[in-house]
Amino acid sequence: MTMGIVTNYADMILFVPPSTQDHIQGVLDATVVLVMYGDYQCQESANVYRLIKVIQQQLSVFLGEDYLCFIFRHFPQTQSHSHAQRAAEAAEAVGVQGQFWQMHNTLFNYQQELGNSYLVEYANNLGLNIPQFLQDISNQVHIARIHQDIESGLHSGVTAAPALFINGIRYTNRWNLEQLMATIATASN
Repeated sequence: MTMGIVTNYADMILFVPPSTQDHIQGVLDATVVLVMYGDYQCQESANVYRLIKVIQQQLSVFLGEDYLCFIFRHFPQTQSHSHAQRAAEAAEAVGVQGQFWQMHNTLFNYQQELGNSYLVEYANNLGLNIPQFLQDISNQVHIARIHQDIESGLHSGVTAAPALFINGIRYTNRWNLEQLMATIATASN
């Protein structure tokens, strides 16, 4: 899938800047800050996330861990992915218990199995406080956080996941390792 041409300049800029409120791997003052809007049930989001993990590993080895900061924001496409919203809620509920990235990886690795019983199983496998997890999910404690991510994406011109912003500018090239790495290298200059 290729990204379409973005015709409105405002739709090329990340509206809500990265902050400590985001889910962050790396440091906010890194040379390159990569923000991904994603949907746990979207195959393309999973593919892009796998590319990003490869890029993170390569850049960390060659340029150090402070070169790239990766931020994930939720953009569940509930009209086509019935489990995406609940999966995002589960990631947030687990995040409160300090294991967001572990659940994040699990959800992308098992995106065909995102029903409620699977989400509880994944949380249990992480050794979490399951009564707290279930209470957070049933009370929809984290809905506002997810809606905040969606709103920030909409203000930045995001209409579907995945969407990437590199140093605040929308990435519109093909989803492949070479082009994404070239764009990151260009953004660091």
